[in-house]
Amino acid sequence: MLRIGIVGFGFMGRTHYQCWNKVEAAEVVAVCDTNPNIVEDTKKAVGNIGDAQSDIDFETLELYTDFDKMLDEAKLDAVSITLPTFLHPEFSTKALSAGVNVICEKPMALTIEACEQMIAAAKSSGKLLQIGHCVRFWPEYAKAKEIVAGGEYGKVVAASFRRLGSAPTWSLDDWFADEKRSGGMALDLHIHDTDYVQYLFGLPKAVAGFGAKAPGGGLVHIVTQYLYDDDKVVTAEGGWAMTPSFGFEMSFNLVLETATIVYDLTRKPMFKVCPAEADAFTPDVAEGDGWFLQIEHFAKLTAGEKLEPVTTLEESRDSVKIVAAEKQSIEEMKKVEIA
Repeated sequence: MLRIGIVGFGFMGRTHYQCWNKVEAAEVVAVCDTNPNIVEDTKKAVGNIGDAQSDIDFETLELYTDFDKMLDEAKLDAVSITLPTFLHPEFSTKALSAGVNVICEKPMALTIEACEQMIAAAKSSGKLLQIGHCVRFWPEYAKAKEIVAGGEYGKVVAASFRRLGSAPTWSLDDWFADEKRSGGMALDLHIHDTDYVQYLFGLPKAVAGFGAKAPGGGLVHIVTQYLYDDDKVVTAEGGWAMTPSFGFEMSFNLVLETATIVYDLTRKPMFKVCPAEADAFTPDVAEGDGWFLQIEHFAKLTAGEKLEPVTTLEESRDSVKIVAAEKQSIEEMKKVEIA
């Protein structure tokens, strides 16, 4: 039985808690959070896809406010790092150095340099570090990747991705709004699609980005074209500028030579393959959501199972690199090559 700790018990921490509770060979035994009202605050609904509101049995948990103390006392096999992004490198490195495997929420870090430090810490520790790029595991996105890779419908001609909602307001001290802590909309929200573009097509050779800014100057909407050596057209749009009544949209359209694959969280059916010479159909996909499936994958790796990697630390770093190039492209109003 894997002994699991969670550090940071906001929306994503509670989401990880729910997911870990579905893993038969794991038990959450400790939670670390500096919020003195953590028990009451877990009763509040938060999030953009469902919510993390649930009954949490705090009687079964050791509660800590000091992460070092938790690492010393809780005898953990693995920890979920679900803290604001600027804390990812420090807390991941501490856990790895203590001999604890780590699943750290995306994005990996705020800078490429910090990502490199995390990669080095993982390698020197010999422990597992996985970054939570849950969209790679999201059942419909995973199936679309499988279909594209299988080649049954030919090459991708065009691909577009959208992730749109209002600004998150559920963080304890509104840290999402502070780009120095969260990386802003580009690194917190839009990176989901940036990473999936890389997962499907590899590292682009260049990006051309366009952005809209809020009155305070932070990016609230991005549209990016990802440029490759062939002539396929790949774009992603992300934003926090939608009104609250809009809700949340995550969607994609993949145009292949002999089929179109579509997904839209707001439609029924959400997922369809539309062949050129047959009726549209909805393929079978894995049960569960991307959050659970990534934690299940991580748990199996931690337990010693040999699995094909779904994501690597280098790819997680490169997703941060691509977003940095997108932001540079927006600021300089020109195409930026990916080194």
